[in-house]
Amino acid sequence: MASSSDSARKPIRLGFLLTPYYSMIAFASAIEPLRMANRLSGQELYQWVTYTVDGDAVIASNGLEIRPDAAVANVRDLNTLFVCAGLDVEAACDRNTISWLRKLGQQRLNFGALCTGSHVLARAGLLDGYRCTIHWENIASMREGFPRVVVSYELFEIDRDRFTSAGGTAPLDMMLNLITQQIGPEIATAISEAFACERIRGRHDRQRIPLQLRLGTSQPKLIETVSIMESNIEEPISLDELARHVGVSRRQLERLFQKHLNCVPTRYYLELRLARARQLLLQTSISIVDVAFACGFVSAPHFSKCYRDYYGIPPREERRLRGTRIGEADAHSGRANLEPELPAEGAKAFVRDEAKSDNGIEDEVEGGEETTPAPGSGTRRAASRREDS
Repeated sequence: MASSSDSARKPIRLGFLLTPYYSMIAFASAIEPLRMANRLSGQELYQWVTYTVDGDAVIASNGLEIRPDAAVANVRDLNTLFVCAGLDVEAACDRNTISWLRKLGQQRLNFGALCTGSHVLARAGLLDGYRCTIHWENIASMREGFPRVVVSYELFEIDRDRFTSAGGTAPLDMMLNLITQQIGPEIATAISEAFACERIRGRHDRQRIPLQLRLGTSQPKLIETVSIMESNIEEPISLDELARHVGVSRRQLERLFQKHLNCVPTRYYLELRLARARQLLLQTSISIVDVAFACGFVSAPHFSKCYRDYYGIPPREERRLRGTRIGEADAHSGRANLEPELPAEGAKAFVRDEAKSDNGIEDEVEGGEETTPAPGSGTRRAASRREDS
């Protein structure tokens, strides 16, 4: 039975600013725990209001529309305003949206973000000096574009008056953690059980399945090597240096990669760098030359050749086609499929068929330099990922 102090509790008011092509699953994952908290407690613990910049409906990334409660100009008496974004985050950063967020930032208002909403907050200058997170596909571009923001790989981040979460169902875990703090663990646990959640994930849970879980604990040297590669994209480390770092011979390292990931180390490393480059091309406006240098390529022509050989399209054309797809979607009321192919990643190499592996060690260049990928190989793996998802 609720106590008199509980019954007198003032509802916590949250606002959700919906931007074009926002992630519906992230939005629903944030709203539903609030609804269930009210239902299970028998009280109105939370209130929520939906906004758009002009008060008109916007289309989510899945093509559905939600009629907002009000325009952002009517934000009143909120504890926290969450920015909900998704695909094409640059379109969400229009002048009106950024202007309103900056005005609201001058008030005593907390801010949060769902999925790529962190990018929008950062563009408005509302994350400078804060720690935040964003969907893993956007981490590289976020770090390149906003050096004054500390961007983590965490599932969600709570830093003072900023609450940010990655995409997918990560907002559910963030809200359950906030409900634990604000209301109590009993309600949060009951909500988790009502939604058939195995557990409430903490902020330190990883956004993605670590390679260690894919391979088990029997290959620590391989896992350590991949971790070093991922941390040294801009200035790649030679194969000999990698081997010394993890305490194995070069030949042993080659055999580990060939056996467990069906490719040689230099090829795996190159694919990681090309995947990072594709993220920067599609998610930022930085020049192709700067993308090349940020991903460890010695020159723009060399980068363009490797990119074209792997993805089947030059980087300049990739960026142009991305703009064309967005324009076509706008011309069709936003209902066109804006989903870009997920970046091909070296970490996906372990699912390759042996028959489709890249001829092993013959492709390697002495000294740990990058190799030229097989034509169209990135496109093949992107297609296989869509079938697996």
